[in-house]
Amino acid sequence: MMKRTFAAILSLAVLMMALSGCGRTLDATDTTVAEDTNDSDITETDETAAYTLIPLTSEITELEDGFYAVRYEGDYGFDEFIEQGGASSDSEVVAYLSEQLLSGLDLGFLGDIFGCSTIAATGSEGEALFGRNFDWNTCETMVVASVPENGYASISTVNMDFITQGAGGAVGTALRLDEVRTLAALYAPLDGMNEAGLAVSVNMIQDGETIEQNTERSDITTTTAVRLLLNQAATVDEALALLEQYDLHASMNMMIHFALADKTGRSVVVEYIDNKMVVTETPVVTNFYLAEGDKYGIGTSQSHERYEILTDSLSSHDSYTIPEMRDALDSVSKDNFEEFASTEWSAVFNLDTGVAHYWHRENYENQYTFAIRED
Repeated sequence: MMKRTFAAILSLAVLMMALSGCGRTLDATDTTVAEDTNDSDITETDETAAYTLIPLTSEITELEDGFYAVRYEGDYGFDEFIEQGGASSDSEVVAYLSEQLLSGLDLGFLGDIFGCSTIAATGSEGEALFGRNFDWNTCETMVVASVPENGYASISTVNMDFITQGAGGAVGTALRLDEVRTLAALYAPLDGMNEAGLAVSVNMIQDGETIEQNTERSDITTTTAVRLLLNQAATVDEALALLEQYDLHASMNMMIHFALADKTGRSVVVEYIDNKMVVTETPVVTNFYLAEGDKYGIGTSQSHERYEILTDSLSSHDSYTIPEMRDALDSVSKDNFEEFASTEWSAVFNLDTGVAHYWHRENYENQYTFAIRED
């Protein structure tokens, strides 16, 4: 049924775009509304940041150049994806999406390396906060709220260049459809939190090795692991137990580690050394190994600097307001370092309330706030 539905959507939308010559974005009036809502309603006090939630619908909203948001409610085939064995590569994820959900469309999926920083901290009201920077060259970012039929609702962030890269011609046109882009994005989250209070982030480690577990277990890739955890895990312990049930295959053969946190205040990093899962308790994760042993410290020199900055911030704070968490992320954003990349998004997830605050491309004066559930 889902496959036939998407086939009908694609047929109609491709015809409409052939007539109109463009995909959907906000028109001038819509853009003004979004900007007015964001600029006029968000103010700060000394204690916290006041905000107005930005409503999300099934239509992709462009909030500003390169920054989008959408909500998807219903089944998107992820349970079936896991039940049929998952995928041991990004190309297998693409094949599943293409064959089962997108009527044979051939997608491009994933791009180059990235750098990141995360920090888990206590909020000023005692709530658990999780902050995340995604460092990259200029890309299209999409915030995706997901309400599956079976699993926890969540909010996650996707680098849409990971999906659209390499897709051209009719495929590139089709990817501009809201439904298709959203469906693909659901399989490619790089961070997020769910309504149970679990947060997860993927951080890269610059290392010549990769992750390629090969046992009799079902398979997951980097981004489908994030989706699995957001859908099914309520705590760090549950997330770790889930990861142990699957063989992980690193996207792009890239060494990564997962930063995990939950609303009890527990925060860990999950690393894969010689294809074995190693867990280390830590509130800060950047881009070097934190597990004790021969691998400890391997990564970029700048990632060590960012780690020290965030660790020092934690030592000087008993708790954080949202503006203070924002400032901590700003202190390790890419404009502080002489590199080509920028911090494409910064996010602070409140694991108790399910509210996510975002800042785009290091503009820390302009805050976007979303809720996992808006009711």
